[in-house]
Amino acid sequence: MDRPERAMVVTPHPDDAEIGCGGTIGAWIKAGTEVVYVLCTNGDKGSGDLGMTSDRLAEIREREQAEAADILGVKEVIYLRYPDGMLEDTSEFRGQLVHAIRKHQPEVVMTPDPFRRGFYLHRDHRVCGQVTIDAVFPFARDHLHYPEHIEEEGLETYKVADILLWGTEEADTYLDITDTIEAKIESLRKHASQVSSDGSSGDVGDFIKANAKRMGEKADLIYAEAFRRINIRG
Repeated sequence: MDRPERAMVVTPHPDDAEIGCGGTIGAWIKAGTEVVYVLCTNGDKGSGDLGMTSDRLAEIREREQAEAADILGVKEVIYLRYPDGMLEDTSEFRGQLVHAIRKHQPEVVMTPDPFRRGFYLHRDHRVCGQVTIDAVFPFARDHLHYPEHIEEEGLETYKVADILLWGTEEADTYLDITDTIEAKIESLRKHASQVSSDGSSGDVGDFIKANAKRMGEKADLIYAEAFRRINIRG
């Protein structure tokens, strides 16, 4: 697919964007694409440290996400700060995504595939993906949905061209990340509370390269990321 001028990543937790599409957005940004993140939760439950608190972890993970986004050149991170594990399909949440879409007008929106049947079945991923799809179409398009965006802020309706779903079991789009695989790994290592970064067995770099190589083999590429594409504009 063609590189968009503007893209938005709607991600459930800190680190999910880098895992799911960090190589692609890194490549797009290098070529001139403007990318905005919408981070839905604060990731305040993801720790095995019995001395950790939710408040402290949320602060750590927000800082890690900002540093990871900086590595890739992301223009802005919008923090919704819902508690980890507590995403719900609500009018409020959907409206926040519609607002971001209308404000930033991305041609492409990227988010987790909510329709997986096997591992990985995290609830926040399912809710994030489904609400994002709904926000893109038809809510962001129709002026009678969230009319306050227009009346109070002058934000016009907007129709996204494509949704790219990562973590899918039905990939139909493979994007080359050969030139940005190292940037993907470097950005993911900024999430030090979540990943190994000491070069030991199980290091995140080995995992990322193995998965990207496996995806690349399906498209005659060295390293790739895989998505299911939903075309909206036609």
